[in-house]
Amino acid sequence: MPIAKALNESLRSAMENDPKVLVMGEDVGKLGGVFRITDGLQKDFGEQRVIDTPLAESGIVGSAIGLALRGYRPVVEIQFDGFVFPAYDQIVTQLAKMHARALGKIKLPVVIRIPYAGGIGAVEHHSESPEALFAHVAGLKCVSPSNASDAYWMMRQSIESDDPVVFFEPKRRYWDKGEVDVTAIPAPLHAARVAREGGDLTLAAYGPMVKTCLEVANAAQEEGRSLEVIDMRSMSPMDFDTVQKSVEKTGRLVVVHEAPVFLGTGSEIAARITERCFYHLEAPVLRVGGFHAPYPPARLEDEYLPGLDRVLDAVDRALAY
Repeated sequence: MPIAKALNESLRSAMENDPKVLVMGEDVGKLGGVFRITDGLQKDFGEQRVIDTPLAESGIVGSAIGLALRGYRPVVEIQFDGFVFPAYDQIVTQLAKMHARALGKIKLPVVIRIPYAGGIGAVEHHSESPEALFAHVAGLKCVSPSNASDAYWMMRQSIESDDPVVFFEPKRRYWDKGEVDVTAIPAPLHAARVAREGGDLTLAAYGPMVKTCLEVANAAQEEGRSLEVIDMRSMSPMDFDTVQKSVEKTGRLVVVHEAPVFLGTGSEIAARITERCFYHLEAPVLRVGGFHAPYPPARLEDEYLPGLDRVLDAVDRALAY
């Protein structure tokens, strides 16, 4: 099924299993969401559990915090990534900190769904990659699936988590299809996975860039190079052990994400792996990402987004050492 359908099925399954699970956000009910992720849920579960909210992100998240305090498990949709910033104060100063402030006596099982990143030809404020802003905040978990199976299971695990989770959905991959086994035993929510094995260099990515890195690995194979692709899956906490194991084998690492390279999540991966694998590295850890500039108009986004050529260039530079 497509990633979009997997998310819909995951939400439906969670709501069937737990009457305390609520879905709320702008146009999530009758319309089924801009990307139809919540399609049919209000019809089946009613307006008390699938709630069309006003256009007020701060109020949406603030209400979700109050509901969580009363025992509910709200799943909040932020319609587009760039719309999250009115709610940033609620997320960072309340949602992330209340568990610690209450010395563990309070839990806030809130999931904040954010369709993020570019590649859909959208207008301003509709193609941001703000994951580093939230991964930096203690008390928040941040995850991003790259395929339909992970979309289904990571959403279920996020809803079941007693900690707040910011769930980044790669919007340009919504219609990428994959196998989903709803009876499987899922991997831990914050564990990275080896998406493709290789021996010459490691590519680490998450969300929308995993598919790009797999395409890079296919292109490199035609030139006789074997690239290993790691799907990080989680930006906070990060599974550095899986990356370390790969880099100890390959000796080289290129980290890829859509967000600007400057102070991005790739910086943390590069620093940690340099510390852990100093004597295994055959080349500096390289990073590939967006430019340190506002996201451009749709006509220019192909120039902005890391693509096959830009990642392959970094692979060539790493292998040249």
